[in-house]
Amino acid sequence: MSKFHIAQVNIGRSKAAPQDPIMAGFMSRLDEINAIADTSPGFVWRLQTAEGNATDLRPYEDERILVNMSVWESIEQLKQYVYKTTHADLLRQRQAWFEKFSGSYTALWWIPKGHVPTVDEAKKRLAHLESHGPTPFAFTFKESFPADEQFINKEE
Repeated sequence: MSKFHIAQVNIGRSKAAPQDPIMAGFMSRLDEINAIADTSPGFVWRLQTAEGNATDLRPYEDERILVNMSVWESIEQLKQYVYKTTHADLLRQRQAWFEKFSGSYTALWWIPKGHVPTVDEAKKRLAHLESHGPTPFAFTFKESFPADEQFINKEE
């Protein structure tokens, strides 16, 4: 059993406000997709407000940037959810609801088991990935790093 979990953040710039009809196809699937995450093997935690999702949060000056964060037991289990469940349908359709994002929009990083990442922490990981590329501090599915206890403990 690992002493670490994998945290992920992804952001996207929506084509309109969540209540706009343009976003209806995305918004109508959120409860379904979140329920799949919540019951997927390896799922630990996800960012959500009282509404059950994170679409009301605005951590960036740009009001149309939506944020999603979650924690998983392993990268493999996170990948399984992202690419092998109904979630993949939304990925294939994302251009209908989200603009093409020019910067880093997804970051992964290892956290001590039991740690709940903050939105500010996630923003730092995305900014670091944008500035430095994949490193043990923030990486991607394409270029990941194993959990390194000394590195993770040094961060705390």
